[in-house]
Amino acid sequence: MRNAILAVLEEIRGNLRLHRGGIDLVALDEAQGIVTLELTGACAGCALSDVTMKKGVEVVLCERVPGIRKILTVHPHAKSRC
Repeated sequence: MRNAILAVLEEIRGNLRLHRGGIDLVALDEAQGIVTLELTGACAGCALSDVTMKKGVEVVLCERVPGIRKILTVHPHAKSRC
């Protein structure tokens, strides 16, 4: 599963680079089918980052990589409420 995810992410990176951004695989729980991703570069702080993840990245990954049940997104600039 990991190699399939990395291959799809490499394809997606091409589009994100056009906007000075990127995407990284942060964690993978194959047993649970949970993938954790992080948008990087300009995409990390973009107001449309949630749309990019939900309508773009998640759709492509779920269509092309069997076994994914959930995709989580790390928000590096999110402030803690603690």
